[in-house]
Amino acid sequence: MWEDRYNTEDYVFGREPAAFLLRHEDRLPRDGLKLALSVADGEGRNSVFLAEKGLRVTAWDGAPSAVAKARALAHERGVAVAYEVADIEDWAWPEAKFDLVLGVFIQFVGPEARARLFERMKRALRPGGVLMLHGYTPKQLEYGTGGPRAVENLYTPELLRAAFGDLEIRELEAYEADLDEGGGHVGRSALIDLVAVKPLP
Repeated sequence: MWEDRYNTEDYVFGREPAAFLLRHEDRLPRDGLKLALSVADGEGRNSVFLAEKGLRVTAWDGAPSAVAKARALAHERGVAVAYEVADIEDWAWPEAKFDLVLGVFIQFVGPEARARLFERMKRALRPGGVLMLHGYTPKQLEYGTGGPRAVENLYTPELLRAAFGDLEIRELEAYEADLDEGGGHVGRSALIDLVAVKPLP
C-alpha cells in the first residue's frame, strides 16, 4: 500500500518538516555530534530537517519509492542521511545507540506490532536520549484529514503514558490544530505529542 502511495513525483506529505518538529525544535539534542533515528521516515522531510540541524541521521522506510525521494531531497538540501529500505520487523535495531529517536505519524501497525515497535524505539535510545512521538488521537476519525481509519491504531494519553512510563515524560499533550503538510495531512486534525527522556543509569 505505501509503495503505491509514494510512487508518484509529488511529495505526498510535503517537503517541509512536520509542524510537530518545528513546535518542539528546542527539544532536539544539540551538544556535539548527536545521532538520530527517524522511524518509518517516508519521503525524508523530517530526516532532512534533523540533518540540517546538525544531527547525524539514520532513517528507514518500507517503501523504496519513498526512500528514493528522501535521498533526492537530502541531496537537494546538501545534507547526508543514512537511508535504508526496511520495516519494523527486519531492521537491525541497535542497543542504546541514538540520542534522538523520532516517530511522526507511524500509526500503520496494530496494538501487538505497536508494542514491539515502542519497545525497540526505547531500546535504541541511549540513556539521556530523547524520544519524540507524534500522531493522531481517536477524535481524528471525525475529521478524516489523514491517518489510519482503525481506531485501535490511534493514540491516547493513557496509552502513551502506559507504553512510555519507564521514561521521564517531559510533555504529553493531546490537542487540535490545522495541518497543511502536502496532500496527505490537510485540515483540522486531532493530534498528540509525546516528548520523553530515557533515564540515566
